[in-house]
Amino acid sequence: MISICMATYNGSIYIERQLRSILCQIASTDEVILVDDHSTDATLGIVGAMGDQRIKVYRNQSNQGIVRTFERAISLASGEVIFLSDQDDIWHPEKVARFLEAFNRHPEVTLVLSDATIIDEGDEVMAKSFLESRGGFSSGLWHNIIKNKYLGCTMAFRRSLVDKILPFPKNIPMHDVWIGCVNSIYGTCAFLDIPLMGYRRHTNNATPTYRRGFIKILIGRWHLVNSLGLRLIKNKAA
Repeated sequence: MISICMATYNGSIYIERQLRSILCQIASTDEVILVDDHSTDATLGIVGAMGDQRIKVYRNQSNQGIVRTFERAISLASGEVIFLSDQDDIWHPEKVARFLEAFNRHPEVTLVLSDATIIDEGDEVMAKSFLESRGGFSSGLWHNIIKNKYLGCTMAFRRSLVDKILPFPKNIPMHDVWIGCVNSIYGTCAFLDIPLMGYRRHTNNATPTYRRGFIKILIGRWHLVNSLGLRLIKNKAA
């Protein structure tokens, strides 16, 4: 069984297309854990009208932000392999199969990720490779602390990693860099050097398209390193 964890917020424009790109490639026994972060648009109505029993909908009583919403979704997942999904991308038809093939071929691997094309509001390809624009992929811990190469919507991980990554610390810059760095400590990673989804960039992305200030980046990295150290101490004590 696999779980697709999706965080939504005012995603009515793209949500149905994204869900349909996922549902066509998962089994009847799989699940989509959709946690809505208190949307004020038609997102939940559109999802409900799809009438697919594999979609399990939960709603935050107040707006919690993307990190807390994904944290809740992961905590509710029951699959042995957990995928992360944004609300506005498009998965290529072979994505799930390629990921599961990698997990089955390498039992020691705890996290798999792929590349993605970057698309705009109209599905036009803006860049053929997300990771090429970031200098390629590296799974090393310090490489990703300095410049994160982990993109949440391109990732899937085994259930064995959940106890290591949850709960998310309060001040981490983003959930994907946290999951990737924790996996660098406790697990192993497989990278599929092929775009298996379209990563959509538009003005309403949860991940901002503008570059954050240098000071904010340093503060975020300090919180990340500090949180990793504290989690190591906690897990050793346990």
